Amino acid sequence: MNMDLLINFLSQERSPAVWTTIASLAAVLLVVLVMRLLRHALQRLTRGWPVFGIIIRRTYKPTAVVIAVAAVHVVLQAAPETVLYINGFRRANGVLWIAAVTWLLLRWVAVGAAAVLELNPIDDPDNLVARSRLTQARVLSRSLYVVILLVGIAAALMSFPGVRQIGTSLLASAGIAGLALGLAARPVLSNLLAGVQLALTQPIRIDDVLVLEGEWGRVEEIGGAYVVVRIWDERRLIVPLQYFIEKPFQNWTRTSAEILGSVMLWVDYRLPLGPLRAEVDRVCQADPDWDGRVSVVQVTDTDARAMQVRVLLSSANSGRNFDLRCRMREALIAFVARESPESLPLMRVDLMRDIGPAGKTGHLGEAAARAAPDRLAIRQIPTDPSTF
Repeated sequence: MNMDLLINFLSQERSPAVWTTIASLAAVLLVVLVMRLLRHALQRLTRGWPVFGIIIRRTYKPTAVVIAVAAVHVVLQAAPETVLYINGFRRANGVLWIAAVTWLLLRWVAVGAAAVLELNPIDDPDNLVARSRLTQARVLSRSLYVVILLVGIAAALMSFPGVRQIGTSLLASAGIAGLALGLAARPVLSNLLAGVQLALTQPIRIDDVLVLEGEWGRVEEIGGAYVVVRIWDERRLIVPLQYFIEKPFQNWTRTSAEILGSVMLWVDYRLPLGPLRAEVDRVCQADPDWDGRVSVVQVTDTDARAMQVRVLLSSANSGRNFDLRCRMREALIAFVARESPESLPLMRVDLMRDIGPAGKTGHLGEAAARAAPDRLAIRQIPTDPSTF
C-alpha cells in the first residue's frame, strides 16, 4: 500500500519548486546518514589514539553542515530559473556555506590547541617545553580566531552586490574616515600583533612565575587582548598584552623553575658563625623543600650596632623556596634566642650627667641616674668587636 502511494506521488506532475525542495531535503538526509556511518567507523578505527578522537568529536558537526550546505547548493544551482525566489535562496545558501566553513575553520583551530594540550600535559614538574608549546597554541589560536572571523564576515558581506558597491564607494571617497577608523582600531591591532609576538618570542608562558607591578603571581591565562596573572593571595591581575612588549618585568621561570632565595638576619657581633652554619645545614637536611644545591651562610653587611647574616638557599621552584625560607627564618631565630641570647641585636647607651661647665661630664650609677633623670644625656656607643 505504501509503495502504491509513493508511485502515485512520483507519477503526479509537480512544480519545479516542489522537486527542488524534495531534492534538497534528500541531499541533506543522505549527507547526515553518510556522515554518521563514517563517524562511527572512524571512532572504531582510532579508539587507541586520543588525538584522533578529539578531531572526530569536535569536527563532526561543522563538517556535516558544510557538506550538507554544499549538496543543497548543487541542487539549487541545477534548479530552473522559473522557481520563485531561486536567486535569493542561492544567495542565502551561499552565505550559509560561508558561515559553515568559518565554523569549521574555527573548530579546527580549537582542535589543534586541544591536541597540543593533550600531547603536552603541564602536570609534570619539568614542564618547561609543555608550557612553551601550550602558550604558543593558545595565543596563536586566539589570533587565528580573530582573523578567521574577520575574513568570514567580510566574505559574507561581499556576497551581496549592494554591500559590495557601498564598500567600494566608501573606500574610494572616505579616506579621512578610513584613517579615523584605523586610529580607533589601533589598540585592537596592536594587541593582535603583540599576541603573535608573544607566541613567537615567548617572554611569558602559561604557569610562568612573574613579578610585575610589585606583585608576585603565576600566568593563568593569555587571552587575545590581556593576560590574567593569579596573585599569591588569589587575586587576579589583568595586564594588557602590550605591557609585556613595552615594559620590563621579572620572569622567575623563563628557562628553569629552580631558584635561589635568601634569609637575612641582623645579629650582634658576638654570635659565633660556626654553630649557626651547622644549624643551617641541619635544617636544610631535614627540610623536603631544599633541593641540595645551595646552602650558604655569609656576613653581607655591618653597621655600628650589628652585622647582617645572609643565608642563601635553593629549591626546585619559587613556591617551595618561599616555604623553605620561612621555616629557616623561624628556626634560626629560635636557635639564636636559645643558644646565644646575648647575640640578639642590642642598642648600647652611655648614661651621663652634666656636673659642671660645658664639656665636663661624669658617669652616673643606677641610683644617681634615677635621682636626677632630668639631667641625663644619652650617647650611643658603637658596638666595636674589639671592645667585647
